[in-house]
Amino acid sequence: MTGKIYPCLWFDGNAKEAASFYCSVFKNSRITSESSIVVTFELDGKNIMCLNGGPHFKFNEAVSFVIPCEDQAEIDYYWDSLTSDGGTESRCGWLKDKYGLSWQVIPGNMAQFMTSPERSARVMEALLKMNKLDIEILQNA
Repeated sequence: MTGKIYPCLWFDGNAKEAASFYCSVFKNSRITSESSIVVTFELDGKNIMCLNGGPHFKFNEAVSFVIPCEDQAEIDYYWDSLTSDGGTESRCGWLKDKYGLSWQVIPGNMAQFMTSPERSARVMEALLKMNKLDIEILQNA
């Protein structure tokens, strides 16, 4: 993992469990190394490190991972997978997984919904009413 910038996620003793969970959700993902303190993995080709750092720090919404999705089925898949087993829904395509890590599950073509100031306002109005995003509603806004 030398020469590239990658995130380090702080966990309270469950880094391996979390890395395994993320690898099960995302295709083309695998654990690349592990010790009792550090687990590294590739998440769909992106390097990530998980650290068993203890109870001192928790995740918050100031940092999130964005998942640009091709279609509604992909949005549904990631939304359902990441909110399962203790994850929580939030507004506008945001959620927290069971470890408290924030994710944004959005259409990959979200910028196309914001083509003009008038349309952008309608899309934002629709967006603010949703938790999990619905591509059809956004397209028709």
